[in-house]
Amino acid sequence: MPQPQPAPRGSAAQKGQPTTLFDLPLSHPLRVFFAPRSIAVVGATERPGSVGRAVLANLTTAPFSGSVFPVNLHRSSVLGRRAYPRVTDLPEPVELAVIATPAETVPAVIADCVAAGTEGAIILSAGFRERGPAGQALERQVLEKARRGGLRLLGPNCLGLMNPRIGLNATFASGMALPGQIAFLSQSGALCSAILDWSLQEHIGFSAFVSVGSMLDLGWGELLDYLGDDPHTGCILLYLETVGDARAFLSAARAVARRKPVILLKGGQTPEAIQAAISHTGALAVSQEIFEAACSRCGLLQVESIDELFAMAEVLARQPRPQGPHFTIVTNAGGAGVLAADALAKAGGALTPLSSETRAALDALLPPYWSRQNPVDILGDADPERYAQAIAILSREPASDGLLVILTPQAMSDPTRTAERVAEAVAGNTRPVLASWMGGSSVAAGHEILTRAGIPTFASPDTAARAFCAMWRASRHLQSLYETPSVVDDPEESASRRAQVASVLTAARQAGHTLLSEPEAKAVLQAYDIPTVETRVALSEDEAVQQAEQLGYPVVLKLLSPTITHKSRIGGVRLALRTAEDVRQAYRAIAEAAERQAGAGQMQGVTVQPMITLEGYELIVGSFCDPQFGPVLLFGSGGRLV
Repeated sequence: MPQPQPAPRGSAAQKGQPTTLFDLPLSHPLRVFFAPRSIAVVGATERPGSVGRAVLANLTTAPFSGSVFPVNLHRSSVLGRRAYPRVTDLPEPVELAVIATPAETVPAVIADCVAAGTEGAIILSAGFRERGPAGQALERQVLEKARRGGLRLLGPNCLGLMNPRIGLNATFASGMALPGQIAFLSQSGALCSAILDWSLQEHIGFSAFVSVGSMLDLGWGELLDYLGDDPHTGCILLYLETVGDARAFLSAARAVARRKPVILLKGGQTPEAIQAAISHTGALAVSQEIFEAACSRCGLLQVESIDELFAMAEVLARQPRPQGPHFTIVTNAGGAGVLAADALAKAGGALTPLSSETRAALDALLPPYWSRQNPVDILGDADPERYAQAIAILSREPASDGLLVILTPQAMSDPTRTAERVAEAVAGNTRPVLASWMGGSSVAAGHEILTRAGIPTFASPDTAARAFCAMWRASRHLQSLYETPSVVDDPEESASRRAQVASVLTAARQAGHTLLSEPEAKAVLQAYDIPTVETRVALSEDEAVQQAEQLGYPVVLKLLSPTITHKSRIGGVRLALRTAEDVRQAYRAIAEAAERQAGAGQMQGVTVQPMITLEGYELIVGSFCDPQFGPVLLFGSGGRLV
């Protein structure tokens, strides 16, 4: 008699949640995509290998309980079902249309859908913006016709959408995802197909499986909003190449990340990959540095590989998040501990410093030649009981934010029984516990025991250490969501400051400047009470000496020029001038350097400042407007390091 298969990891069946078909409000704008009651397949055909055949077969062979209507101009039946020439010829209005016809025909199909009262459409067809101006013109036609009737669109150039919980497979993929609590959204349809195949092998389930394509209408923001409210979704995974509507994306991500993990993998991080992404989706690429800053500010966790994407989904679903970066490692092999410590340090974590109480307790338990530091090497002959007792001691270490248990199969090891004792020892732990059972068949049973106990288990200790660091980043990002700037000025004072700055900027514009001079820039800073070095302008050698004597030696001379911004690079800065003769020589040297490097007439004079000897940090602060993310602040090391 065949044995029943276990429920997919993190599935609704495991959680005891209902699997009702229509549990969303009928007014929800995205219900027609995730729980439609009727579907038209436009372009349905019996031609082997065609998208239209695959979609119709997927919808009719899966346990989807809604109505499905083939639409084909030239056939009266498709795959044994009556077919209709157009959407407007269907015997009843349909909520969702899945379109698999050539791109040139899609505007007319959308017009039919609007006329028939269809609420949503999934456009699988390729050949739009990714092919250039002609495709962009087609997109404009499609969007214009859809908006006339309030028709919402997913795609184009996408694989489609699955809701495994209700048996909905509106894709041309070769299989149906298992039900579970992970929502996966991808800008690459081919990647969806590969991950679907892998997930079936690994028995990983999904609450939603969505290929977003070019995001002509529906984008990341609305999909995140929907999945954030979906009670069947516990974790959201994204593969994206372009952001689309950045404001909607960031707003939704910030709200959803407070309630459930949002983990993303971004394609297009190198110049070569960015060009590939543009040709793939035809969309605007974004600076990787700006994207990473935005994600961390919204509480999102960015990972570097597909393996890490799903590993982190499992880790965050099964373990509490760490409150700090300190990781405690216990191992029966010193080399494995060293690998974990290296990976931890490189990923931004830190080894937990062991307290004197913890050391004393371990001294009483372990052989005298244990490592006496973290990683805690309990030696190759460690039996299950030694593991359990060491873990009990280390779990009480107040400085620790998480624990990694490593086992390598040695002659004295008992991987299976050790896994059982580890699971017992960490039950009820309020800090994350990860494991690495290294090896093959001899550790497989132990690996399964730990996994069933909710302890994420990795084949290598360095991967486990990186996973902990990613958990800490996720916690830190969430904490940053609650950081808001404080307002220190009253309205009248703020208005006065802005008026002072406006007068400086107006004068600079009227003078035709594209850059503020040093005195102008410092006037702006002083308006906001930002301390600056006293700066005086000298238009001649004699005036420079006069200003230096009034300020008091030693002084600094700097080139004053409307065109030369990097003064140090051309010799336009002279430091620690202690006499009038030093000032005269410095003035002449700066003038010669400016004429030599930039030509005559590029020097207006010099600025004279007191020589500051205080130690500190030289910083840069700047701002600019990114095409997608809007205003961006730059902050970092200044001076020559810029």
